[in-house]
Amino acid sequence: MASETRTGQSGIIFNTQHFTIHDGPGIRTTVFLKGCPLRCPWCSNPEGLDANPQVGVYPDRCIGVSKCGFCLKACPEAAKGAIKVEEDKVVGIDRGVCTHCLRCVDACPASNALKAWGRRMSVEEAMAIVRADRAFYEKSGGGLTLSGGEVFIQHAFAANLLKACRAEGIHACVESTLHCSRRVLEEVLGEADFLITDIKHIDPVRHKELTGVSNETILSNMKRAVEMGLPTIVRIPVVAGYNNDEENIRGTARFIAESLGNAVLQVQLLPFRQLGTDKYEALGMAYPMADYEVPPREAWEPNLRHLAEVMKEYGNPAVAGTSVKYSGEQSAAGSVNDA
Repeated sequence: MASETRTGQSGIIFNTQHFTIHDGPGIRTTVFLKGCPLRCPWCSNPEGLDANPQVGVYPDRCIGVSKCGFCLKACPEAAKGAIKVEEDKVVGIDRGVCTHCLRCVDACPASNALKAWGRRMSVEEAMAIVRADRAFYEKSGGGLTLSGGEVFIQHAFAANLLKACRAEGIHACVESTLHCSRRVLEEVLGEADFLITDIKHIDPVRHKELTGVSNETILSNMKRAVEMGLPTIVRIPVVAGYNNDEENIRGTARFIAESLGNAVLQVQLLPFRQLGTDKYEALGMAYPMADYEVPPREAWEPNLRHLAEVMKEYGNPAVAGTSVKYSGEQSAAGSVNDA
């Protein structure tokens, strides 16, 4: 198993979504790879942060260990308290003791009382999922989108999966923060047909305050991706009070104009949604935005449209939301949708 990981013949996937329409051209199958080096407070996929498989716990669905208890019997670390029980219900996992074997999940007869966030799959197993939707790709110009987490955490697996798609004529998109080495960037993107990336804040100091890492490597890699001729969409998750000030947006617009030569298909400004709260709770994690008051739509939607107009002053192909196609055949009118 360790050798498969090193050679990229297997990887850890925490979710797959079929018939997605905002993750690249056409109808797509999105495969989410586990592990991410950033810690964005607004992240709605906390199950993608840790590189290991994790157990999500939903106590309301537990039928009671006195009636069942199969998870405790299956867990090799139960005697060490890996599974937390209160009032006859499984209420949590001791993440310091858990070995990520997922035996408790497999033993649980209840409806998702224990849920596996992350399963190891081979390239062929992942391709079987992708191939299942091939008829939709051929009719719509869609294909596979690799997302995360962060794709480059599992770069060898990602590259092999993209190669398999290329060999079978399946269009492949990578959705990534681009926080990786230049060697890894070129290894993976050299096998891709399309790129979706994002700029969370243009200032490197503020970016590090928000995400835990500077954006210098990210912006440098973004420039390299455009130089490689990869069709690219840049997204900006616009979060009021964090990065929605005009100074930041103008700085971002200048970077796209001057460093990327405006050679991107589209710049999408996305509204913040307070999503994933149940997943944080199931994983025993605190949600950093739990007390954040989301502005009403009548406030954030005009702001998003204004910021898009600001970016257009620099020649950026900016739109509010993801509903506007980037073929150039449609105008920027339309509703503001989340990604």
